[in-house]
Amino acid sequence: MEPLFQPFALRDLALPNRIVVSPMAQYSAEQDGRVTDWHLMHYGTFAASGPGLTILEATAVLPEGRVSPKCLGLWDDGHIPGLRRIVDFFRRPAGGRVGIQLAHAGRKAAVRPPWEGGAPLDGEGEGWPLWGASDCAYPGRRAPCAPTAGQLEQIADAYVAAAVRADAAGFDLIELHCAHGYFLNNFLSPLSNTRTDAWGGDREGRMRYPLEVFSRLRVIWPANKPLGVRISATEWVAGGWEIEDTVAFARRLKSLGCDYVALSSGGTSPDQKVAAGPGYQVPFAAEVRSRADVVTMAVGMLSDSGLANDVLRRGEADLVAVGRGMLFNPRWAWQAAVDLHGSLRVPPPYLRCHPDMRDLPR
Repeated sequence: MEPLFQPFALRDLALPNRIVVSPMAQYSAEQDGRVTDWHLMHYGTFAASGPGLTILEATAVLPEGRVSPKCLGLWDDGHIPGLRRIVDFFRRPAGGRVGIQLAHAGRKAAVRPPWEGGAPLDGEGEGWPLWGASDCAYPGRRAPCAPTAGQLEQIADAYVAAAVRADAAGFDLIELHCAHGYFLNNFLSPLSNTRTDAWGGDREGRMRYPLEVFSRLRVIWPANKPLGVRISATEWVAGGWEIEDTVAFARRLKSLGCDYVALSSGGTSPDQKVAAGPGYQVPFAAEVRSRADVVTMAVGMLSDSGLANDVLRRGEADLVAVGRGMLFNPRWAWQAAVDLHGSLRVPPPYLRCHPDMRDLPR
């Protein structure tokens, strides 16, 4: 069997294959962060099309942690029923395993959805206060507030409360967002963390708060369920966070019970110089997997199933996450199974859609 279709286990979560649908913001929630029918359609499509794991988009642990007013939230018990409806769809015979990414947008919060231009909200009536590791503004945005020790405690409590709600909604897995210039990533980066207290300074100080949040989640998240982290492996900016830092961070995460790290990059500064192309982030996953001895998820322009399969064949990652390729073709996993002669779950009502589908081993 090709490695893309081999099963994989994270704690008690048995994945039927190594294909993951990346968390991808939809900017389609109600103004109070609740699920809409769009989300049921969007995620239901993936539930029916066979990936081993689907991870819901970045979901805010606080209202001020949203990227836009239309982002999903999990800061209130009222968010649970809508998310539970999505999870229940995954539990049906046509479904699969489903996780959720918990996030706080930090100093990059309060902007319009991309198709409305993505401009910052003004903070007077339509926006909200920004929070960052320190008061360093993301270029072109308002300056964030630097939280006090007491406020950091409140934000950590919000992550914990959101994780409790995620369990109540039935999610199989949580991914903690520590990438792309958002709140927890603000602490890691020397470009956005200029604090002089215990939460800043050298790498050890800058890692302290994200590690504290992760540790609290691991304590309350069920022991049989996986907890992973998405990291920006490098910021692509001189003087910023680099792969050496990521290896050190991944080792610490593993010691606290982290089950995998998803290796993305960038997002802290518009000055980043990214050498993008198919598989361009795979070397990060390979290096962290080798040097930190942790399960890794490769991400970034892996839309070609042959390339995704080769990443696993070469031992560069344990899982591959596909984002934009899945948006363009939600049946990506079906096509990969046909091309690579893989084993995949296909809902019976869809077996007649393609002659090869009836012959797929299941």
